[in-house]
Amino acid sequence: MRVLITAPFTESGLEELRASGFEVNYHSWLDTGRLHLGGSLFETIRNGNYDIVIVEGDEIREEIIEQTELKLIGSVRGSPNNISLQAATAKNIPVIAVPGRNTIAVAELTIALMLAQARNIVAAERLLKSEFFVDDFKDFGTMYKRLMGFELSGRTVGFIGLGQIGYEVAKRLLAFDVEILVLDPYADSNKVQEVNGRRVELDELLKNSDIITLHCPSTDETRGMLGAKEFQKMKKTTILINTARASVVDEHALLDALKKGTIAGAGLDVFSTEPVDSDNEFLELDNVTVMPHMGGNTIDTLERQTRIIVDNILAFARGDMPKNILNPEVYG
Repeated sequence: MRVLITAPFTESGLEELRASGFEVNYHSWLDTGRLHLGGSLFETIRNGNYDIVIVEGDEIREEIIEQTELKLIGSVRGSPNNISLQAATAKNIPVIAVPGRNTIAVAELTIALMLAQARNIVAAERLLKSEFFVDDFKDFGTMYKRLMGFELSGRTVGFIGLGQIGYEVAKRLLAFDVEILVLDPYADSNKVQEVNGRRVELDELLKNSDIITLHCPSTDETRGMLGAKEFQKMKKTTILINTARASVVDEHALLDALKKGTIAGAGLDVFSTEPVDSDNEFLELDNVTVMPHMGGNTIDTLERQTRIIVDNILAFARGDMPKNILNPEVYG
């Protein structure tokens, strides 16, 4: 079988597939610098007579599925919206994914952003790079007071969303001796209890949290959830962390709140305009840590997604139902 992989993949994973008899063509979008949107991948799939296609951001839409002879479609995302699942199911084509591939990576980055903001790490580095010199202890004292941070211990952290990633963040925060507030009507009660969390409504979370961290999907319920009115309800010392979706926050209102000191700072890994570069207006502020949407960008994530995809392809080739299948009904 011929396999086209445009998602990032380890060399060992490619070698394992080839050793198992697959003819693999690997063109990671990270190397080509190109994402195929709409039906732009159609010619490549048809001309290459591919049986299996594995993508990350490339779109496999209905027109591609209907006009090719694909036998298996895969995404290294957890819940891909770039594959027409309904069209694949109609043609009895299994679609596989990689749930939880970057859960730990994003959880750890969330903690890192909290610590970076709490200890003014970005502001300190920027100050030292701005040709700051200590001529006497008065200069040092001024700097010391300006960069005074706070400890996480004893603080209250509000979670908007306690799904897979939120839960992993909360577990790690237990070691910092924080109080955890949870706003998530769909959260597993056992998991809330495991992290010593207390369920609250939005107003209570906004008013009482020293750090607010977002771990919810972009839905009709969550889009624009935090705007100017919500920032006014927060403490002036509150730090906002967003490693979830940019659409949950009104970016213009957040920028205004950070400039005016309505809230103390933010750690951001998601933005309405991406990819992120030096034009990002949040970079102008010393009270913000800006990351270019790299929450899942770890060697471990790459190895994990490769391992899961390889195992699922091999299961499919044996005639078994892949473990991480999104449409098991195609197996009857």
